[in-house]
Amino acid sequence: MDTIIHKIRLLDINKAADFEHWVETTDYATCPDLPSVLQFDVHRVSQAPDASYHYVEIIKVTNHTDFNNDMSTDVFAGLVSRFTSMAEVVEEVSGVQLGLGYRANS
Repeated sequence: MDTIIHKIRLLDINKAADFEHWVETTDYATCPDLPSVLQFDVHRVSQAPDASYHYVEIIKVTNHTDFNNDMSTDVFAGLVSRFTSMAEVVEEVSGVQLGLGYRANS
């Protein structure tokens, strides 16, 4: 399993509620249409207008090849179109998970 982490900066911090609503109602809801995505979470980090980033998203995918294939779909293009009207990725880090990791009660 591969992990992709994005630091996200809003283009307008005053539209944070709109961004969060879109994440919760559209971005999360679209994940089942992207077969490579195993887990996806967005975390609010800062609401300061001058923050270097406001959110972090963590994407767990089967592998980068499968995810790249999903990125070429119309479904993904729709997400990108809306995302880029509200925010930008200011940093990306990716890697391969070591072992199964830890999850409480699993």
